[in-house]
Amino acid sequence: MYDKINQTAEYIKQHTAIKPTTAVILGSGLGNFADNIEIETRIAYKDIPNFPLSTVKGHKGELLFGKIGDKQLVCMQGRFHYYEGYSMQQVTFPIRVFKALGVELLIVTNASGAVNPAYQVGDIMLINDHINLMPNPLIGPNDERLGTRFPSMSTIYDKKLLQQAHEIAKAKNIKLQEGVYVGTSGPSFETPAEYKFFRTIGADTVGMSTVPEVIVASHSQMRVFGMSVISNVFKETDIADCTHEEVLQGVAKAGNLMSELVKDLIA
Repeated sequence: MYDKINQTAEYIKQHTAIKPTTAVILGSGLGNFADNIEIETRIAYKDIPNFPLSTVKGHKGELLFGKIGDKQLVCMQGRFHYYEGYSMQQVTFPIRVFKALGVELLIVTNASGAVNPAYQVGDIMLINDHINLMPNPLIGPNDERLGTRFPSMSTIYDKKLLQQAHEIAKAKNIKLQEGVYVGTSGPSFETPAEYKFFRTIGADTVGMSTVPEVIVASHSQMRVFGMSVISNVFKETDIADCTHEEVLQGVAKAGNLMSELVKDLIA
């Protein structure tokens, strides 16, 4: 793993002059954030050694290198999911590569379904904690060069960045929620009983990504900031099927606001 990480990082360094300190992972339907970047280099996933390929609709499959103001960053247009058949090590491989490139801050975004009845479609939720119901990406032999065997997960989501995001949102009159994200493997959407269970154990939203990436970022001693766009809301009194197309439609309502928030947070 360590040699593959370095091989991939060296390939990227040979193809861009950008030295990113921030990495942004864009979830379903949030690719328009790229419009805020002064892009200097695009590298398709298919051209990067050891990189998986994104197979999900709404995920373009490119690394973008550029600047927002004077901040240099890398942006993933499309992530990898456990349900696509990748191992957890493959899903989180880009995070290892970003660390090797010098990234210190990981910003993760996603579309998620709300189990908190106070939330509405199009709301933006800042993630202040998570519940992991997927296989842990740190299972297996631990390479001390990458991180400690038993990393703490008590303070993953950076409190200073959460406060800063609230301040930015208040100045721009952007409504924010803040809560707990539960990560499941997917690809099936949740049953009514599962939705009730997630709410009982303290979750506000549920999705099929983010948590493995955040665990590995924390293992790599990166700062982490996460946000969810609410794409659908579970209502016990009005149970309806959910589709991926509906998720993308829900995200479209808030994608621009989330992009604006992330841009200001980086700048």
